[in-house]
Amino acid sequence: MVSLATGRFLHTLLMLAALLASYWLYKQNRIKLALSDDQKRFLSLAALLGAFIGAKLPFLLEKDWSGLSPWIHWLSDGKTVLGGIFGGYVAVELTKAWLGIRQGTGDAFAVPIAAGLSIGRLGCFFGGCCFGVPTQLPWGVAFPLAPDQGVLLRHPIQIYETLFHGLALVMLVLMHQWQWFAGHRLKIYLLSYLVFRFFTELIRPEPLMAAGLTAYQIACIVLAAGLGLQFLMQSRSASVSSQLGP
Repeated sequence: MVSLATGRFLHTLLMLAALLASYWLYKQNRIKLALSDDQKRFLSLAALLGAFIGAKLPFLLEKDWSGLSPWIHWLSDGKTVLGGIFGGYVAVELTKAWLGIRQGTGDAFAVPIAAGLSIGRLGCFFGGCCFGVPTQLPWGVAFPLAPDQGVLLRHPIQIYETLFHGLALVMLVLMHQWQWFAGHRLKIYLLSYLVFRFFTELIRPEPLMAAGLTAYQIACIVLAAGLGLQFLMQSRSASVSSQLGP
């Protein structure tokens, strides 16, 4: 691992690169949406605010706020990728319902999210956060910010996530080129990530909650059920519309 100062610099640099890459890719993709400029702006703002709130909310709920300004917690506490992804997803879906938009917009977000996370998780690696449990595997890494202060080698969960989202990015680009699963690519990507995240929780130092599962594993189950239900409802609606005809 690099020094803590260098790690923080690389973390900040890569996070900025992730944001810029995501924004640029989304800007290219949203052009293809048959929506007005105002509708596109509303959806962009909803995705941004929803992701920001979703990423911070789990940590804010866990903290003791006594004696401190909520803004201090909001700006200083950690973030969760899982909350950020689905915070943005829910915010966009609610905004679409409010604006009466029936067109699918998920495909425009899939590639930007995958690209941003593949870069951002690399930043987490250099920043030394989001590490896994100790391991004897040859690619284990000592993280100075771990409770053992870098004595033990640990699973580089951040690298696992970088590889997952990088592979997902390649698959999403190929799906677009081959016109596969149009309108459902974001759901496929998110469901795949929920499965990946559920099993990688087994090598994360997270406390167990109900039924021997971590809070994130429980969240994965709930979110996967929600996505599956939405997919079935949309498929049924599309089937009814095709039967009714124009």
